[in-house]
Amino acid sequence: MNILQALFFPPEQPGGVSSMIPYIQERYLKKGWEMELFSLPKRIRNKGTEAFEFSTFDWRPFAGNPVVDKYIQTYKDYVWWTKLRILKDYDLIHAHHPIAALVMKQLFPDIPVIVTIHSSYERELILNGKIVENGLEHQFLTSLYREMEEKVNRIVTVSVSFKTYLSDYVQDFDQIVVIPNGFDEKRFRPFPHENATTQFITVCRLVPAKGLDILFQACSLLKQNGHSFVLHLIGDGPMRPELEKMAVDLNIYEETIFYGYMLHPEEFMPFFDVFVLPSQAEAFGSVFAEAALCLLALVGTNVGGIAEQIEDGRNGLLVPVGNASALSHALEKLIIDPSFRYNLARAAWEKAKKTYSMNRVISQMTKVYERYRK
Repeated sequence: MNILQALFFPPEQPGGVSSMIPYIQERYLKKGWEMELFSLPKRIRNKGTEAFEFSTFDWRPFAGNPVVDKYIQTYKDYVWWTKLRILKDYDLIHAHHPIAALVMKQLFPDIPVIVTIHSSYERELILNGKIVENGLEHQFLTSLYREMEEKVNRIVTVSVSFKTYLSDYVQDFDQIVVIPNGFDEKRFRPFPHENATTQFITVCRLVPAKGLDILFQACSLLKQNGHSFVLHLIGDGPMRPELEKMAVDLNIYEETIFYGYMLHPEEFMPFFDVFVLPSQAEAFGSVFAEAALCLLALVGTNVGGIAEQIEDGRNGLLVPVGNASALSHALEKLIIDPSFRYNLARAAWEKAKKTYSMNRVISQMTKVYERYRK
């Protein structure tokens, strides 16, 4: 089969789907399949002018809201770029973003299009304080799920919890396929080490939805209780100045290291002890699986895809969202009991190798692809 993987972010974008698809492509090319990657370059802005319509709702009443206007313009830009660059037919198009899916089906109605929905843009915007729940922007973004159901040949998502979330916005919930993300094990090399001081690490965009204020409060409680640690923070984003000030105010600035953006954090993670990220929501939470493959103990919140990866007390620790005291107690357990910490890390590593292997993803995706073989 000749398959086009239609991304939104360029493949070199770190994290999640963008970093996973090239490894999927590599596996399929070795199997003798044809597979190409396509995405919208960051430099392509405000090029598209072609009018379009959705089938299941009228987007024009939502116009005038900045989030909606930007989304519509990006859709038009994707149309413009696709018409310019895609000059051949494919047996199947696998899109990884609503815009990519809907544009591809608009321009190539006779080619089967499947879409993997990896996360919820509207939930991220709500949690980051950018839009209001049930406001016009929220209504517009959630309407796109029904539009995709109407247009594309198959919807795939990455966790049972996110499939449940989508059930409020589609008509045939049972037709959604769940295929959790997978990871190429060659990227991850656990490194045996003994750190005299417990090393925490988190990798994320520095935005409110990731719960980093709760993490800092928990670390402050740890320090007040006499525990030593270092918190390594990989990532960048609009909250960085606020977080740097918070670290000073909470008296943990000396224990906290801000690295900023890093292209391949998995090369860095194996040298630490505990991965912690108290997100308010995660459709899957790829970074937890990546940390597990680096043989780190996991601490996360009891939400979404995180709770599907972590069985509390067996291969990691789960805490309630927004509870700094509970997070502090969980981290304290891992500081005072290195054997417990190692056992959790080992169990997480074993589950990740079995459940989130790239071989499993290839097997499941191949079954979906084969349905559309000519």
